[in-house]
Amino acid sequence: MTKPSHTSDARTAFVLDDEPQVGSLTCKMLRSMGIVGRQFVRSPEFFAELNQNSPELIILDLALGQTDAVEVLRQLGLVKFSGEVLLMSGRDHGTLQEIKRIGDARGLRMLPTLEKPFRVADLRKRLFAPDTAEATVGAQRHPLSADPPKPHVKADLSEAIQNNWLELWYQPKIALGSLSVCGAEALARVRHPEHGIIQPAQFLPPTGDPLYNPLSLFVIRQATADWELLARHGLPLPLAINIPPSILNTQGFVNSLRQSIPIDSKFPGLIIEITEDEFIHDPMGVYEIAAQLRLYNIWTSIDDFGTANASLSRLQDVCFAELKLDRSFVSNCAADPVKKILCQSVVDLAHRFDASVCAEGVQTEEELRCVTQLGFDTAQGYLFAKPMPLRELIDFSWGKALSGVVAEKSNASPPVKRRARA
Repeated sequence: MTKPSHTSDARTAFVLDDEPQVGSLTCKMLRSMGIVGRQFVRSPEFFAELNQNSPELIILDLALGQTDAVEVLRQLGLVKFSGEVLLMSGRDHGTLQEIKRIGDARGLRMLPTLEKPFRVADLRKRLFAPDTAEATVGAQRHPLSADPPKPHVKADLSEAIQNNWLELWYQPKIALGSLSVCGAEALARVRHPEHGIIQPAQFLPPTGDPLYNPLSLFVIRQATADWELLARHGLPLPLAINIPPSILNTQGFVNSLRQSIPIDSKFPGLIIEITEDEFIHDPMGVYEIAAQLRLYNIWTSIDDFGTANASLSRLQDVCFAELKLDRSFVSNCAADPVKKILCQSVVDLAHRFDASVCAEGVQTEEELRCVTQLGFDTAQGYLFAKPMPLRELIDFSWGKALSGVVAEKSNASPPVKRRARA
């Protein structure tokens, strides 16, 4: 393999391991993948360099002589490190998972763990594993491991709206009972004339920016127009869109939404996804808007569930039709008994509220088998498909899924009938 040139645009990684031979070997493996690795054997030098040059990835051993991975994760959380963190160790799998959960709890972007000894293929699998964290009107996670954004490309949302550069892509939702496409989530993209497809992290403004209003109106108009095309192809799938509650509560917005709904007997309704943290921030506002939207066959889904600790007392007052369990709980749920118990609890909770429950970020066949056995109704994830343009969604829905995970599809199944309380 040709050795990549070390330019300023090359992706970077810090390797902190008190065994110099392991750190050196890991950096060589990274170099073979086009990633520039820097080796550290002591944490003071590591943090001194981190203050000057923040990498996109940190590979971290559990035991570090005078310190350990838990202390390093605490410090990374305090400095709000925004890159990814990969734990590696010769310790047992359970210990690695316990430490990983500490990183997750501190808001770090933790990759699947790596057990020593490992090969290049093992490291590559961790770094280039697919990820499904997506957003339309909200923040977006862009890991080193899955289609990282072009580092220096930004797009101005106002310019994109004026020049009609916005478009919607769709990630299919899979009904686990039939392994057929039962819906799709709309995800905004900018098709820049020079830089090609740009993802939300490169064009979304800060929360509360007034540009979210025209962006949300575009999402609604485009999604309903796309649904009509899907229906003409025999795929009247329910579509989900992401709209912040602050926009939904804007005067006149619900009326605009109501007027956009297709007048078609086959229309299954629209789903609006609201993240759990948005719900907790304004539970009464979400309650009111969810009740109002149901009058127009528009259902509410609580997205990224499990990340913001919504209380049961608040949940029981919201007319939600679906809980989407955050991928941090779904990832490795087949092998992690604690995650498996949590997944089962969320399934039972959703069903007690007469709502459906979706597993986000399903990446492996083991995870698929696990969430199916636990009683999840639907799933999304790169195991099935990445977000795609509308025409590809049509072909995907009528064709064969990747890697034989989903067999020959017939008609798309209707949406899950379980709905929120009347």
